[in-house]
Amino acid sequence: MEIIERINQISKNLEKRIKSVSTRQDLEDLRIKLLGRKKGEITSLLKEIPKLPPEEKPRVGNILNQLKKRAEDLLRTKEETLKQEKEKRVVDVTFPGKKPQAGKIHPLTQTLDEIKNIFMRLGFQVITGPEIETEYYNFESLNMPKYHPARDEQDSFYIDSDYLLRTQTSPVQIRVMEKYNPPIRMISPGRCYRRDAIDASHFPVFHQVEGLAVDKNITFADLKGSLTYFVHQMFGKNTKLRFRPSYFPFTEPSAEVDISCIICGGSGCKVCSNKGWLEILGSGMVDPEVFKKVGYDPEKYQGFAFGMGVERICMLKYGIDDIRLFFQNDLRFLRQF
Repeated sequence: MEIIERINQISKNLEKRIKSVSTRQDLEDLRIKLLGRKKGEITSLLKEIPKLPPEEKPRVGNILNQLKKRAEDLLRTKEETLKQEKEKRVVDVTFPGKKPQAGKIHPLTQTLDEIKNIFMRLGFQVITGPEIETEYYNFESLNMPKYHPARDEQDSFYIDSDYLLRTQTSPVQIRVMEKYNPPIRMISPGRCYRRDAIDASHFPVFHQVEGLAVDKNITFADLKGSLTYFVHQMFGKNTKLRFRPSYFPFTEPSAEVDISCIICGGSGCKVCSNKGWLEILGSGMVDPEVFKKVGYDPEKYQGFAFGMGVERICMLKYGIDDIRLFFQNDLRFLRQF
C-alpha cells in the first residue's frame, strides 16, 4: 500500500532528522513540518485513514499513532537536550568563581614519607622488594622453621605451597644481606598481608617499615640511640621511651618500644588503657642464626633490626581511632590532612 510506504519512509528518517537539528527554532520548524495541523507529514497521513478500506483502517491507524507518539517523544527529548546545552553555554560573569578542589596526599603516604626522611637523615637507604615472597625468604631465612606457628595457613595468604603474600618486609633485609657485604644501613617500607579479622585496629592489608643496620661493633646502644632520635623527630622531644624485653625469632635480645601517651602525656587515659604508655614498634639485635644464613660471620659483625606499622604510627600521631578510615576514601576524613 502506498500509505504504508510513506509511513515507513518517515519512520526510517525520523530519528536522523531530529538529531540533526541544532537550534530550538529549527526544532520547532521540524515539529510543525511533522505534526502541524494543516500540512504536517504525519497529520496528513492520519487524515487519509477514513479513505482506506474498512479492514485496513485499524492496522494503519495503530501504526500511525505509534509513529506520532515516537515523533513527540523524540522531539521532547531533543528539546530538553538543547535547553541543557544552552544553560551550559550561558556564563553569568556576576557569579562568584568556583575554586577547584585540590587533591591531598593520603595521611598514610604523608606518615611514610616522614618516617623515610627521618631515617635517611641517619644515613639509612630506602630499599623495596617483592610483595609475593617464597616461604624461605618470608620465614626460614628469618629463623622461623616449618613448625613455627607464624607459618600457619590461617595466618597468611598462600598462593601455593611455595609462595605467599609477604607478611612483613623483613625478607627485603635478607635479600640485601645476600647481595651486599657490611656495612649496611637500610629501611624497607611496603605493603604486607595477613589474615586478620577487620576491626578498628586490624586490617588484612597494612604497611610496614623494617630497618636494619649491620657493621662491626654495633651494640644495643646504637639501636636505642637510633630509635630515640626517630621518636623525638616523629612525636616531639618531650616524648619518653621505654624498652621492654620481648621475643622475636630473628632478633636476640629483643625489645618492644613504648612511648609516653601522646594524648594524656603519660598520666593515663582510655587511649593508653590508663597505663600512660603506647606500644609503637618491635626491635632487637640480629640473631646470629640469621647472619649464618646469609654468609655473615656473627663473630665479626653485629647488627640491629626494628619494625613498625605505618598505620599505627599515623593513628598515634593524628589521634585516629579506627584503621578502617584509611581505606574508605571518605573525603571528609582525607581533607583533614
